[in-house]
Amino acid sequence: MYKIGMISLGCPKNQVDAERILAKLDRNGFTIDDCYDGVDAVIINTCGFIDAAKQEAIENILEMAQLKEEGIVKKIIVTGCLAERYKDEILSEIPEIDAVVGIGANGRIDEIVKRVINGENVYDMPCNEELPLVGERLLTTPEYWSYLKIADGCSNRCTYCAIPSIRGNYRSVEFETLINEASQLAAAGTKELVLIAQDTTNYGVDLYGRIRLPELLDALCEIDGIEWIRMLYCYPDKITDELLETMAKQPKVLPYIDLPLQHGDDKILKAMNRRGDSAYLRETIARIRKALPDAVIRTTFI
Repeated sequence: MYKIGMISLGCPKNQVDAERILAKLDRNGFTIDDCYDGVDAVIINTCGFIDAAKQEAIENILEMAQLKEEGIVKKIIVTGCLAERYKDEILSEIPEIDAVVGIGANGRIDEIVKRVINGENVYDMPCNEELPLVGERLLTTPEYWSYLKIADGCSNRCTYCAIPSIRGNYRSVEFETLINEASQLAAAGTKELVLIAQDTTNYGVDLYGRIRLPELLDALCEIDGIEWIRMLYCYPDKITDELLETMAKQPKVLPYIDLPLQHGDDKILKAMNRRGDSAYLRETIARIRKALPDAVIRTTFI
């Protein structure tokens, strides 16, 4: 059977996509090989968000192109955010690539790989919101912790951010689906769940008309085997009192908040289309400290 290599770059959300790609290939008879020597195709799941990530993706593509020229790698398939954002440029500037595939095609990646191996050049760019949000995963994290992607896409429209154009609007995964997936992860040995999305704190609004993150945390805490729950990508304007109360009362929920503040100047925040001014950000941090005195706060600034 065909041997496939995988390079996955970028954020944990992209990593979960890669895990679903690997599971689909494995389920359909492909052999996953962590060595590129002699593989029938290598899939590069790229990031294209910031310049450093784009450069890393291009370097990996060029490295595989060199291996292809040397006869070590037979076919190159590029998917992920860079493929979604720069699809035409990639294909024209790196002719060694055999397929450029949008994230919306991940659900039929097995068919695409077969077409490429059989000699077809593939350019498949469906709507990005066709990206599967559920499905089996071949985990690439240590067995004791796993990511749980609770949503994809983003509707915040920060002026500096390309995520909505790459990933589409915010889409939550159904509540019951997440509980089932988390239960399966726990049964497989996961002790720590790391909740991820472009905006974790917005979970549920698109499906249920209201934020359901606190309710989701309560339900996840009921799962036997899960000992820690950590959240990434929590937006300041959605750090509600209900969320903080849930974090304070649930011993499984770690007092850890990944809070992208981005800037502290009111004029810049407004130009970024960020909700809330610098005073509001300070107030949010004060509320976190009051509810969770020992909280660890991680942030990013531009």
